[in-house]
Amino acid sequence: MTASLHTVSRHAASFGRRHGLWMAGGLVLAASVTLVASPVAASPVHVSTPRQTMPASLDAFLDGVVGDDAYLGAVAVVSSKGRIVYRKAAGHADLQGAPLREDAIFRIYSMTKPVTSVAALMLVEEGRLRLDDPVARYLPAFAALDRVTGDADEGRRVPVQRALTVRHLLTHTAGFATGGDDIRAASALLQAQAPEEAADLAGYADRVARAPLVQEPGTRFRYDGVNTEVLARVIEVASGQSLGDFLRSRIFIPLRMPDTGFEVPAAQRGRVMALTRRDGHGRRVLAETPSARTPGVRLRAYDSGAGGLYATAADYLRFAQMLANGGALDGVRLLRTASVDQMMRDQLAQFDPVVAYPEPGEGFGLGGYVVTDPATSTRPGSKGQFGWSGAAGTYFTIDRPRGLVILLLSQHLPTDEAPPLPKLATPFYRAVYAVVSP
Repeated sequence: MTASLHTVSRHAASFGRRHGLWMAGGLVLAASVTLVASPVAASPVHVSTPRQTMPASLDAFLDGVVGDDAYLGAVAVVSSKGRIVYRKAAGHADLQGAPLREDAIFRIYSMTKPVTSVAALMLVEEGRLRLDDPVARYLPAFAALDRVTGDADEGRRVPVQRALTVRHLLTHTAGFATGGDDIRAASALLQAQAPEEAADLAGYADRVARAPLVQEPGTRFRYDGVNTEVLARVIEVASGQSLGDFLRSRIFIPLRMPDTGFEVPAAQRGRVMALTRRDGHGRRVLAETPSARTPGVRLRAYDSGAGGLYATAADYLRFAQMLANGGALDGVRLLRTASVDQMMRDQLAQFDPVVAYPEPGEGFGLGGYVVTDPATSTRPGSKGQFGWSGAAGTYFTIDRPRGLVILLLSQHLPTDEAPPLPKLATPFYRAVYAVVSP
């Protein structure tokens, strides 16, 4: 069973949400991003002395979710008002029993999406991209889209009445035939184009444009990586750079994220945590993916803006802290505060008609979930809380009113062969909120 990014993303959307798992213009760089060694250790945020009650309760939680019949290991980091108040590595890095270290490298899968979203917003601020521009302005193949109507099996198509926009890509409301068992036939038309077999993002987008949509753009939320991969190609056209070059030069280097990229150098691959799954007998085994068999290899031939990054907890914390600070960190500003505000504002309620979101008390911003009503949301936290997750057990959330950033990273893929492992994100978030002052 070889997992594709589409399968991983789709599985994360359905499985993860049910179970609480949930880069200067013109600079010439290498064609693909690799991790680079930094001569200066990058401190994520300032370190303070944690409250004594915090390590005890959170240690107990982490120690309780790793073990022979549980997760192999996990790294957690909590930042409160810009200072690290908790960090811990629990469990093992591989099936041979090596201890997991805080500097372990993880496949963050869909936690790549907020990074790609920030890249798009940077281009918006520079006037090279607009949220309500038609995608066809950058990708002409999307100029004459149609959609399936009636019985999808009949393949009857009609022209779309709404232009597909950049905002639709950011909010997963493009209308692509993804993310649901109710549109299997239409999904098959998209999958027949095999976009994930493309050599680059240009080829990926062209293949997607050949398939019909299943809904008018801006009318339904369907979470899937196709939206973000097409957005990634828009970023390449608008910036004149490959996605990898843009992310590296505009985000990773300025924020001092030396261990983040689309592949890991051979000398650092020993730091990549093993990727596991459960077999038909419920036993924890190595996952059957290329990156599980050869940790650190590219997850896709192209720079996958939807799910292709590797990162450490320290690196991703710097990215998340930048957002928590309103777009700046350590004197480096990537976004204006107004852009971050927009990113973390529910977009679905702004469409006409309003686009329904399946989770109570939550909407979707520009690249991640947004808590709209803490009283009905299953997540603890404030209104406007923002975050996302990755299919293999990586999670982050940002609560700006409280100045709180939480990361929890592991490496385990759910499968249909065995019951899922217990949920991690929501109970861990609750444990953190129980000991962090408002």
